[in-house]
Amino acid sequence: MRRLLTLLIAAGAALVGLAPIASAAPDHHCTATGTTYTYVVLYTPGVPRFAAEAELRLDCGALVEYYPEIGVAVATSAAPDFADKLGQFRAYSGRKDVPAATLSSRSLEAALPAVDRSGEQWDMDLIKAKQANKVNEGSRRVLVGVLDSGVDPTHPEFAKSIDPADSAGCVTGKADPSVAAWSPTTIPHGTHVAGTIAAADDGNGVTGIAPGVRLASVKVVSDDGFIFPESAVCGFMWAGRHHFTVTNNSYFVDPGFYFCRNKPGDAAAYEAIRRAVAYSTGRGVLNVAAAGNEAMDIANPDHDTVRKQNPVDRNCAVLPAGLPDVVSVTAVGYNGTKSSYSDWGKVDVTAPGGDGKQVPPAGAGPACPLSTLPGGGYGSMCGTSMASPHAVGVTALLASTHPWASPAQLRGLLRAEATPVACPAATPTCTGPAGNNTYYGHGLVNALAAVQH
Repeated sequence: MRRLLTLLIAAGAALVGLAPIASAAPDHHCTATGTTYTYVVLYTPGVPRFAAEAELRLDCGALVEYYPEIGVAVATSAAPDFADKLGQFRAYSGRKDVPAATLSSRSLEAALPAVDRSGEQWDMDLIKAKQANKVNEGSRRVLVGVLDSGVDPTHPEFAKSIDPADSAGCVTGKADPSVAAWSPTTIPHGTHVAGTIAAADDGNGVTGIAPGVRLASVKVVSDDGFIFPESAVCGFMWAGRHHFTVTNNSYFVDPGFYFCRNKPGDAAAYEAIRRAVAYSTGRGVLNVAAAGNEAMDIANPDHDTVRKQNPVDRNCAVLPAGLPDVVSVTAVGYNGTKSSYSDWGKVDVTAPGGDGKQVPPAGAGPACPLSTLPGGGYGSMCGTSMASPHAVGVTALLASTHPWASPAQLRGLLRAEATPVACPAATPTCTGPAGNNTYYGHGLVNALAAVQH
């Protein structure tokens, strides 16, 4: 599942189902002549809801949700020319623009027993998380949002950390706080991410970096594995409105790997997500994202690996990792060097994501970080998806020890307390000094440093 920025799944369990959410129909003068798609539509921030709803109905659309703070509407329409009527720099449907491709397959096996497996967590050793846990496991005041495929609330590792009141399903673009809407169904990815951040320190299974903090599950990934602009907007708005401390975003927004702010369609989605991220940042949220698994320089895009016919340049960015307000994280394997698949270029810090080419010695665990899976299970996954929650866990510890820090200050602390990593010798794609280069940014995140200062 490249869009989820994960390469390997090695264990799994059964998931629960979700109920669909209905929306209002457009006015009677409109005739449904095509497939119904969901769109993000831009307005001037502050335009009232009734005005947006009236325009959408006039153009044969139905309002699903409206975010007046940022002037972004989520609408559905079966009219093939809906975006043309509104203007393609104002309206965009990700689903309508999905390339003819299928998701990568994944391997699922029986859930592994809940015995103490901390000895297999080499990733935690690499960033000194086990040492940090002895000093500070994180504060309940810190709320971490997992914007992903849902977090299993029945998993024993999350009995004390999941906060149902701050969790929601955002797949439709409108927040649904019901448990079914934010629980996983077909994809275990979000539960794995959550375990890295805050799995309980209870002597069973695995232990997260900051087991003392609270988690909010915000489901933005559809059952077929896509993350469309309306879902991301909803997720960031929910995070801002609920005053999350930090969010993890181990995905790229579909349907392509890049969005270009100067192209019709792309520009509307880019601006909608940029506004939502900026809103959440302004409400005290630090957003952290995986850089990507395309093994390329995302600071200098020259091709889109998903929408292959989509020309890209410096006006294009991976969303959300490529936005200025977002902390971007690359991956390293067991040896502490860049994972073979990891993107680089636009990077703040690096963290363990695993690599099948960097195999730990016998007894040290799998090459891919071990964490939680739905149904009470445990398994390993590789990817910058796994690196990002390591950075988020460390950020949660920083927020615990620096309770008044702003998002910008937390970002500065995360960078300043990282362990510098030098570029490999004779590697022209890695440029810059050990404390700030294109592969590792300011260095490997350091959990122990986060609780010592």
